[in-house]
Amino acid sequence: MGKKLAFIGLGTMGYPMAGHLQQAGYQVCVYNRTGSKAEAWCEQYGGSCAATPAGAAKDADIVFSCVGNDQDVRSVYYGEQGIIAGAKAGAVLVDHTTASAELAVELAQAAADAGLQFLDAPVSGGQAGAENGCLTVMVGGEQATLAKVEAVMDSYAQAITLVGEHGKGQLCKMVNQLCIAGILQGLSEGLQLASKTGLDVTTLVEVLKHGAAGSWQLENRAENVAKGHFDYGFAIDWMRKDLGICLEQASQLGLSLPLAEQVDQRYAELQQRGFGRSDTSVLYKQFDQEHHD
Repeated sequence: MGKKLAFIGLGTMGYPMAGHLQQAGYQVCVYNRTGSKAEAWCEQYGGSCAATPAGAAKDADIVFSCVGNDQDVRSVYYGEQGIIAGAKAGAVLVDHTTASAELAVELAQAAADAGLQFLDAPVSGGQAGAENGCLTVMVGGEQATLAKVEAVMDSYAQAITLVGEHGKGQLCKMVNQLCIAGILQGLSEGLQLASKTGLDVTTLVEVLKHGAAGSWQLENRAENVAKGHFDYGFAIDWMRKDLGICLEQASQLGLSLPLAEQVDQRYAELQQRGFGRSDTSVLYKQFDQEHHD
């Protein structure tokens, strides 16, 4: 693929991801709903910005998107000013948004109808992964399409894996989020016991990380949880959006996900307490005594 790229959506993830592409030597044109963010990005990285998704996409060989939810994705892909209308024939569209599998299948068809190719490619690794260029990318679509863009995506990814046809990338991300929810609940309960019994958390992490309880959450979140630091990372507002997608998919399949439902409810209660923008590890605060008396 050529050197001209577009990146639609400059949020917590998209802003640094687009930056890695520009720094890797590609010509990147960005679009963001709040224009001042796009202007700030151009000042920091160079590149250019457009007033509409179509404007950003028009000369691009690959168009990346990373926005909020299904509705946001549709708003930038469809319509006269959308990506599909603006993209040139043969362009590859790569959606990094965590969205529904149904939307991925729908977009793949809409892209094909317009002579374009599409990949659903949600990511894991959080804000730190985006900033450090070491995201995990789960891809749904055709191997031949991925082959055209994989080297470009290497700019911000440490692992890129085709997991199946369109929609399978999103389904893989759902499993990812369900696993994280369970790990965080277990970690919260474990740290609760550690706190009550006076265990040193630094020592605890050092011991546990080498055994079967080891996890990314343990190594990267436990000590900050113990210190009461939650003002960073992946916000529970976004985690609840993702868990909602998981629970909706499970409902369609007739599956019960009791732990995910429990964690989602705890997050809902924490949102009510004003923690919506706090990191997902704030799940620990479900045990605050004053809220259980």
